[in-house]
Amino acid sequence: MTILGISAFYHDSAAAVVQDGTILAAAQEERFTRKKHDARFPTHAVQFCLNDVGCSIDDLDAVVFYDKPLLKFERLLETYYAFAPKGLKSFLAAMPVWLREKLFLKRVLHEELEKISSYNKKKLRLLFPEHHLSHAASAFYPSRFERAAILTIDGVGEWTTASIALGDGKDITMLKELPFPHSLGLLYSAFTYYLGFKVNSGEYKLMGLAPYGNPHSPNVARFVDTIKTTLCDVKDDGSLWLNQTYFDYATELRMTNDEKWKHLFGIARRHEASPLEQAHCDLALAIQRVCEEVVLKMAAEAKRLTDAEYLCMAGGVALNCVANGKLQNAGLFKDLFIQPAAGDAGGALGAALAAYHIYFEQDRALPQLFDGMNGAFLGVDISDADALRTAKKFKATFTHYDDVNELCDDVAALIADGHVVGWVQGKMEFGPRALGGRSILGDARRPEMQKKLNLKIKFREGFRPFAPSVLAEDAAAYFKLETASPYMLLVQDVREALRNDLPPNYHSLPLKEKLYVQRSSLPAITHIDFSARIQTVHRETNPRYWSLLQAFKKLTGCSVLVNTSFNVRGEPIVCTADDAYRCFMRTDMDYLVIGNILFAKAAQPRWNESDAWREILTQD
Repeated sequence: MTILGISAFYHDSAAAVVQDGTILAAAQEERFTRKKHDARFPTHAVQFCLNDVGCSIDDLDAVVFYDKPLLKFERLLETYYAFAPKGLKSFLAAMPVWLREKLFLKRVLHEELEKISSYNKKKLRLLFPEHHLSHAASAFYPSRFERAAILTIDGVGEWTTASIALGDGKDITMLKELPFPHSLGLLYSAFTYYLGFKVNSGEYKLMGLAPYGNPHSPNVARFVDTIKTTLCDVKDDGSLWLNQTYFDYATELRMTNDEKWKHLFGIARRHEASPLEQAHCDLALAIQRVCEEVVLKMAAEAKRLTDAEYLCMAGGVALNCVANGKLQNAGLFKDLFIQPAAGDAGGALGAALAAYHIYFEQDRALPQLFDGMNGAFLGVDISDADALRTAKKFKATFTHYDDVNELCDDVAALIADGHVVGWVQGKMEFGPRALGGRSILGDARRPEMQKKLNLKIKFREGFRPFAPSVLAEDAAAYFKLETASPYMLLVQDVREALRNDLPPNYHSLPLKEKLYVQRSSLPAITHIDFSARIQTVHRETNPRYWSLLQAFKKLTGCSVLVNTSFNVRGEPIVCTADDAYRCFMRTDMDYLVIGNILFAKAAQPRWNESDAWREILTQD
């Protein structure tokens, strides 16, 4: 039985194919179109998935869309009616799209699939699970847990903004839901907007900014109190009520009532190009603390309702790896599984899995290894032949290795010498994190590495932290991490033995001065509060990357590398060998490895591309 799942028309469109309950392929549309967070129908992702599995549309048992558009339209109409006449401009802007496309989604899906290839429309079964069921399925079914609580938290699906469910065998039972407009995801996005970042893409920047807040400042405590007494009422079960007089997202084209927020916090809304001040950092820390509190309370309620030993999570808020780390440390559950593509992209996968197990009532087989995600390596594969074609196209100079161990030894030596290396191997990752398939790597021991990566290669804000990749078997020696973290979704502290003493005035230092204080013997991956967003690298799921880390350990005694996604600001992670070479030549990256082929920047022909591509740097 072969099922195609699709998410589209909001942000991060994607497609996934599940065959007899096994996840075979999944990819986001942005990787093919090179438009970040592309929301259009995932034509290229669907084509890739079908080709990768070797089937046609007529071979499919079902095509499954990740939510119910009519239910979402009901929410839209009822919301505008409830707030009328407020929001008329937004209503008039939204209605033509809904009436032309989203209300007739079956027709739209047929038309888009027809563009890919002709097929028998009468035979094709179209299914529409609810949004949060798709999220829940994406988290539970790939997990190795026979029975688990499921917590999904995002902005909003149709009506639901968070849900608690029980997964048991092949069944998922919804137990509790939080309705729109009351939403932890939208609350967090409102602060993302107010602090000058883009909604649906800048939330991770807000999370990265939060540790720059002064934890001893009375400002932070005051901001937390203001959020919890004026903006929202947090209940003991984690549900929350948002005071809509301070928010405009229900009916307007912006998130907040800026004048009321300015009066409330004493800070004007920051614009993207404006400098970051300490008050912005303190406000980011305050909302992060509230987010963590709500997540912990929701998880405790999930435990109470299900009495399950394990927890699965999905939805955009599940990408808040700081909150995830706090949840792990709380010890409410024996173990967690968080869907690596926790946002809307993962809804495509969840929709397909929900159809297989719930609609078609097919039994579930537990994964034999860690989970059913295959390390999240579900996308486009790159071979040496692809790399050679790229080299020929760009008249590039390269070295080909016949021995993988020799390649890893040489690349490890280059990284140890302070060089930055693009690392492109095998299948592309599914989800927002690069995990050693499409990565940029550096030496975590070098104090200058964070600045070099941020400003000369990624072209992004200097305050942004970088994540470590570490050999799974060595992780506990460097971090306070007791479990695997293969998908870079858990934040834990660097071990005390690796930390440096901080200057007495550390928390009162300006942001830039605080940033470049050497906090540990791994300065490039130790965040401002001694934390790190950890990826444990496992031989079973990523043998080539594991071998590189082994080679680096053998050479230096250190099992840790800086790992950041292979892209520049405003650009999706690279997909093809051509994408990788272009990004390599546009930046100050020193070396590029694609498969068994090594490119040295100094040996490449002159790059004559215009600077027009730099416009993408302003789009994120």
